[in-house]
Amino acid sequence: MQTQFTPEQLADPATARANKVLRSCVHCGLCTATCPTYQVLGDELDSPRGRIYLIKDMLEKGRPADAKTVRHIDRCLSCLSCTSTCPSGVDYMHLLDHARAYIEASYRRPLFERVLRHILAGVLPYPMRFRLALLAAKIARPFRKLLPDARLRAMLDMVPAQIPPVSRNDSPQVFAAVGQTKMRVALMTGCAQRALNTDINDATIRLLTRLGCEVVIAQGAGCCGALTHHMGMEEKSHALAAANIMAWRREAAVGLDAIVINTSGCGTTLKDYGHMFQDSAMAADAAWVAERAADVTQVIEKLGLPEGLAPRGLRVAYHSACSLQHGQKIKTLPQALLRQAGFEVVEPENSHLCCGSAGTYNLLQPEISGQLKARKVASLEARTPDLMAAGNLGCMIQIASGSAIPMAHTVELLDWATGGPKPAALTTTP
Repeated sequence: MQTQFTPEQLADPATARANKVLRSCVHCGLCTATCPTYQVLGDELDSPRGRIYLIKDMLEKGRPADAKTVRHIDRCLSCLSCTSTCPSGVDYMHLLDHARAYIEASYRRPLFERVLRHILAGVLPYPMRFRLALLAAKIARPFRKLLPDARLRAMLDMVPAQIPPVSRNDSPQVFAAVGQTKMRVALMTGCAQRALNTDINDATIRLLTRLGCEVVIAQGAGCCGALTHHMGMEEKSHALAAANIMAWRREAAVGLDAIVINTSGCGTTLKDYGHMFQDSAMAADAAWVAERAADVTQVIEKLGLPEGLAPRGLRVAYHSACSLQHGQKIKTLPQALLRQAGFEVVEPENSHLCCGSAGTYNLLQPEISGQLKARKVASLEARTPDLMAAGNLGCMIQIASGSAIPMAHTVELLDWATGGPKPAALTTTP
């Protein structure tokens, strides 16, 4: 793709990188075949190729974003299925990140939308605030039909029937390895997960210590910054990320073999810290963190998982989160570990397509998200599983809200198979 940026524009490192990405696109259109929003909406501007044209026009002209461009960029899931398909290696993720930051800086959204987005940015990354918001939402739920906006109704729909109690395992501390210590790792406990499902971190700690890990919950670590990053709020996302970087760098004095993530959306962001901070004084520290960031399944593989301990006859439909298969390029490892543990694993048709969760997408774009959820649930249920599994909390909540089949995190099943408790989602099943 030809571009016409001026030398003055290219003096900005972020614009220069965007220019490089734009010039790598050859207009082939293969990305449209695997783009979920293009499949649902059928609009070229709701495909990666169409969005690239919109971004190019906006950046080249140096103009403020307009409503049309914002609408189509907002509709992007950031699922990155297009990057797995693209034969030219177009770095769509970083181009989109730059465009969203540009939009946030240059476009004034309608008042209600501004308020809504800032509430999400000010609540979701902070577990205690989020818990209070969930309690308020439960009180408001009986009045759901009176709410005029579909996004507000979607937020109430996502509130769990029961809010779990706070897990003390999420507080800063060190968990000793069982037996010989093979690795020392920091666990990123996250933000929304600490309010919505505390079982995942608990299961991760049990499993890793059982396999020989010393697990550290670092003082000062929290939200990875992904939620605000994908809303274009660079200052807020970088502040959250910087707090993590400093927290984990402090642990380097004792030694740290890996930073473990059990929410794949967070993992994609952590592994990108080096890029996010490349123009800052924290570049070296950010790169250090990114190099050590690992999905929990990657660490389990290194430690070695005992074979064939899972209850026989359980058929698991595995949903591969976009952030894991497209963002981190981890495509088969979780399934292999589940099989190694003794589960029968099946996958849905079109497993590369997004479930529609995508961070805050199911809250800000509920109609499109709902269509994608219905497709994903139907494809999973078509495999007639006893239970479903995924490696990302957002996907788990999204899919479980549309199906009666129990849903568990991959690490909960692996913990169960190696001596841990039966996952809570399965306790009502035989």
